[in-house]
Amino acid sequence: MTLTEKIKQTALELGFDLVGVTDASPVSKEQVGRLLGWLDAGYAGNMTWLHSNLEKRTDPAKLLPGAKSVVVVGLNYKPQNGHPYSVLCSPSSAPLGRVAAFAQYDDYHQFIKQLLRQLADFIASITCPSMQFKICVDSSPLLERALAVRAGLGIIGKNRMLVNPRFGPQIFLGEIVTSIELDPDKPLKESCPGCDSCVAACPTGALKSDGSFDATKCISYLTIEAKTDIPADLAPKIGNHIFGCGECLIACPYQQKAPARANRQFVHYADRAELNLSDFLNLTEEQFKIQFAHSPILRPGLEHLKKIAQICLKNLLACSEQPVVSKVEPA
Repeated sequence: MTLTEKIKQTALELGFDLVGVTDASPVSKEQVGRLLGWLDAGYAGNMTWLHSNLEKRTDPAKLLPGAKSVVVVGLNYKPQNGHPYSVLCSPSSAPLGRVAAFAQYDDYHQFIKQLLRQLADFIASITCPSMQFKICVDSSPLLERALAVRAGLGIIGKNRMLVNPRFGPQIFLGEIVTSIELDPDKPLKESCPGCDSCVAACPTGALKSDGSFDATKCISYLTIEAKTDIPADLAPKIGNHIFGCGECLIACPYQQKAPARANRQFVHYADRAELNLSDFLNLTEEQFKIQFAHSPILRPGLEHLKKIAQICLKNLLACSEQPVVSKVEPA
């Protein structure tokens, strides 16, 4: 068994669902150009950090001098049997707000970092104790999806997410940039089928059939990242999404066939899939921090999420007041 094969086997034993390797060369000029064009168009909104550290973001060797390889891992987070969300306009005993699947777990950054630290320690133990490495999980300035494609973990779908043919697009990514030279994998030969299912499922039109993506219209951006009030024309389109969205992921044909998560160490909180909006609006700051301790739901802050909850309530009320149109069957 080669060094690279041993590392991959250990990654899978630690609980990752996917693992691949790419070299530490810069991402392609085409990808850099696409990123710069996207930023220049203002599609990143107030996510100003995406404008910084561009050299490190596009070149792993700038992030870690002397880097030769990048180990890329993926963790499937599809909830067991999904979650039977309440139908938006169905009568309910309580008004419910939907939470994106990724936030139905504790913060994945720390969980994946812990596993990657174990993997890095293993690599050092069988190579060189003084091995240089850097662990990255989403928040580090690195174009991880581009590297994941290069490492053979998947393709980029029209939803702009990494899509694996087996596990779909509900995948958390993590990387170890290392000074150890490993055998690189090849990208998959598959490509996005271009069915436009994700584009059609996007409630706000943030996704376009030409592959472009305006994050400022994305429900995940509006409910999590935006620092301003929701624009009046987009508020009704949020429906009852109080935190994140995921419609474009759920609609993906690959997601329909994907298995549920296998890593049981990564605990799923089914009661976080839908939140009682009335109860949420009555939460104090202290109760909010206790109820959602270690959860990504803490990130936007209670004040912002209460504004979203009010929008969700208004949308539910408007939906329930719509007249019912009787359907007359042809004779």
